[in-house]
Amino acid sequence: MECEHKAEGEWKPGGREGSVSGDGSDPVSVRAIGVTKSFGPVEVLHGVSIDIPSHGTTAIIGPSGSGKTTLLRCLNGLELPERGRIEVEGDIMPWSDGRSILGRRREREVVRFRQEFGFVFQRFNLWPHMTALENVTAGPVRVRRMPAEEARELGRTLLRRVGLEQKLDEYPRRLSGGQQQRVAIARALAMGPKILLFDEPTSALDPEMVGEVLAVIKDLALQGMTMACVTHEIGFAREVARKVVMMDEGCIVEEGDPQQVFDVPSSARTRQFLSKVL
Repeated sequence: MECEHKAEGEWKPGGREGSVSGDGSDPVSVRAIGVTKSFGPVEVLHGVSIDIPSHGTTAIIGPSGSGKTTLLRCLNGLELPERGRIEVEGDIMPWSDGRSILGRRREREVVRFRQEFGFVFQRFNLWPHMTALENVTAGPVRVRRMPAEEARELGRTLLRRVGLEQKLDEYPRRLSGGQQQRVAIARALAMGPKILLFDEPTSALDPEMVGEVLAVIKDLALQGMTMACVTHEIGFAREVARKVVMMDEGCIVEEGDPQQVFDVPSSARTRQFLSKVL
């Protein structure tokens, strides 16, 4: 099965020429072409193609089980698709289109590309035995070989940025869900990613804590961070997203700017979904 919907821009081979969208005006940070992913006999993504524009937020919406999280995880190689091509600013990822690299070299290449992304999970995934500051500094020190004091200064700056300058030495168990998710965002930023991926970042939070996490993401959007966010927060998507992508049954059924997708959707499936969540 292949998705009938096509990405806004047709992919063109030849290095970085493929990093400009179809109208030639909007740079693209991440491009996926014909991505297919299966788990056992079940095909979850059916040849999905998507562009993630630079310096903007792409909101990915749709019902549970539509393939949103799997697509996000394929973009940065947490899941490896069987078919398809993925590029980051024109560079082809090493697991794309038969470009398999065996052994340690492949592992190094995968790790190198994965560092272009920051990933914020639903359930925070903080290390429970580390303080907030230690959680943020572990990646820069261990992966990027940053000097410890430089990493601590960066960590303090980022925790201040997400409003947690008073929680540097607290362990995750002493933090609320919203505070833990803000630490997770600071941890993702500490690696200096080109793109931030959010997998339903508020779904595990109490309603009272959703706003504080969304405020941080909105601030990042205002600063021009390139982001793709799987979300059920339609109001947030309408306010912050530059582009909205609607998925259903492993395919993209509609994409466009928020006003078009939310106010005058062209797909009957999008209209049906929005009628239940708005």
